[in-house]
Amino acid sequence: MKDPDGATKEFASSFKRFIDAMNAEAAKETSPLLERLRAHLGGDPGRMPIVSEDYDNYEHPNVQVALDKVLYSEGRTADLVGISVPNKRWQQFAFSDLLAPSNPYGRISEGPVDYVNFHLEGERTLACVQYGLFFVTAGSDRLAVFVVGPPTLEMGRGNRMRVEVACSRREAALALLKDLTAAAKDLNVYRGKAISLAPGQYGVQSLVKFHRLPTIARDEIVLPDGVLERIEQHAIRFSDHAAALLAAKRSLKRGILLYGPPGTGKTLTVMYLASQMTGRTLIITTGLGMGALGTIGQFARVLAPATVVVEDVDLIAQERGMPGMPSQPLLFELLNQLDGLADDADVLFILTTNRPDILEPALAARPGRVDLVAELPLPNAAGRAKLLSLYARGLKHEGVDFARYVEKTDGASPAYIKELLRKSALLAAIEGAKAVTTAHLDAAMEELAAGGELAKRIVGFGTGGLPLGPMGPMRPAGFPTVEVRSRTPQ
Repeated sequence: MKDPDGATKEFASSFKRFIDAMNAEAAKETSPLLERLRAHLGGDPGRMPIVSEDYDNYEHPNVQVALDKVLYSEGRTADLVGISVPNKRWQQFAFSDLLAPSNPYGRISEGPVDYVNFHLEGERTLACVQYGLFFVTAGSDRLAVFVVGPPTLEMGRGNRMRVEVACSRREAALALLKDLTAAAKDLNVYRGKAISLAPGQYGVQSLVKFHRLPTIARDEIVLPDGVLERIEQHAIRFSDHAAALLAAKRSLKRGILLYGPPGTGKTLTVMYLASQMTGRTLIITTGLGMGALGTIGQFARVLAPATVVVEDVDLIAQERGMPGMPSQPLLFELLNQLDGLADDADVLFILTTNRPDILEPALAARPGRVDLVAELPLPNAAGRAKLLSLYARGLKHEGVDFARYVEKTDGASPAYIKELLRKSALLAAIEGAKAVTTAHLDAAMEELAAGGELAKRIVGFGTGGLPLGPMGPMRPAGFPTVEVRSRTPQ
């Protein structure tokens, strides 16, 4: 259709002029928060240089303690305010986006500071800024520090947190970020604690959990002669003499493999070592946490001296080429972490397994991966006598000949013996008896065996030794000859 008079073209030009005028007026609009930023920074906030630093989500509490120290020390002062932006929890924006004249997110204004609680060890809770803006004064410099915490929901902006600093002097902003990063490392809330790491929901967030481990006395570890001593030497004594070893140009990274049937004390031995090696960070890896081995390796490097425990390592370290077992990326990640540590990093890897026969030989291909292999077998008669005496502590008993149960528990694990005495105490309590008797112990044994062979194996009776192959018990293939031969004669 023709437009002989050019009316359509004229209308389009007029409409464009109208939109341009509206945008120009909108650009003039401001808010008290923007005016405060302008006055504080001494110029147009939208034209200030901004430098930023991203941190992994688990660093949020470390960044918070760094902010608390750096922004309020060495002559610095800070005032914290919140930012109100429509749908801010679902938006992906930077500080510069909010300050731009054509800000698509709407006019920013001051609002409440958003916090998220981070649970530390014990009952301690640290309130971390999730969305907030600090007005910082540092001598003659005026800075604005914008903090956006890691996502608490799946929002598409990754799982990292961000700190952005605006200042008329870019060098001052860079210096402040450098101080924050250094303080976050020095004040790390995980250092010296027992923690575990697992991926969060939807893979958005890695969850760090603190653990309070019981103190295990040495006499609570019942192993054949020489086994615990060798483990202590490779774990505890190694760290005690770290300075001398470094002076002799010896590497501090090392690995221990503990193997044996279920319930023979592998986890208990780990907890004993942790209680003896005070001041070390203990990183426990099991289950879903095995998917975070790369992050765990970073933790170990930063928090050294550290001990990394990988329980049931056979779940990720099955021998390549086994029928139905393709190459496992997690195994390669574990090998990379074992190899990638610096020689002066005092990091101890402790691996545990009930199935040493299926482990990948490359775990022990060279020193620094696995240097000591220790078998924790089912206890012999002397060991079972010690265990019965140990677990009977504090238990009122009458007329019980524990020597009789040394023979009756042949083939039982320490875990089974502990459960046997606990169940006998329960039966005595139910009956209203003042002491445990032989009848209670016999009844407890019958109950533990009531489910048949499977039930006995679950509680640690008759778990047997190592899996049998055509030539006898199958031990870890390709592992060092320093293996502790730990089964003693009956």
